[in-house]
Amino acid sequence: MIQRYTDHAANERTFLAWVRTGIATIAFGFVIEKFNLFVRVMEKASQIAPPEHKMLGKLSGYLGEYDGTMLIFVGIALIAVAAFRFVRTGRLIDDEATHSGERVRTEIVLTLVLITAALAAYVALD
Repeated sequence: MIQRYTDHAANERTFLAWVRTGIATIAFGFVIEKFNLFVRVMEKASQIAPPEHKMLGKLSGYLGEYDGTMLIFVGIALIAVAAFRFVRTGRLIDDEATHSGERVRTEIVLTLVLITAALAAYVALD
């Protein structure tokens, strides 16, 4: 039997949940990219009247060309960070020494900063 099997199993379940989230983010990025491509093609179509051109341009948004690509890269980064944390946590589980929770506080602060930055960018660009 593996020592601390339940801890390792919980670590693996957490890793797989983050991988699933990363894959979903990548898939959503591909959907947005395809939608933006559709909007650009429809905007350039000659049968559409000029008022609809403006509406299609607004539908694509200010960051219309890059938002899907950014989501794809965010998904890849999520998977990379999840893999790093999985390996690190596995080593900490196997270590006999006691470890503090300072890294958890750092990750919480980083998460709050990223959420605040994302909301600020959304409000500023909308």
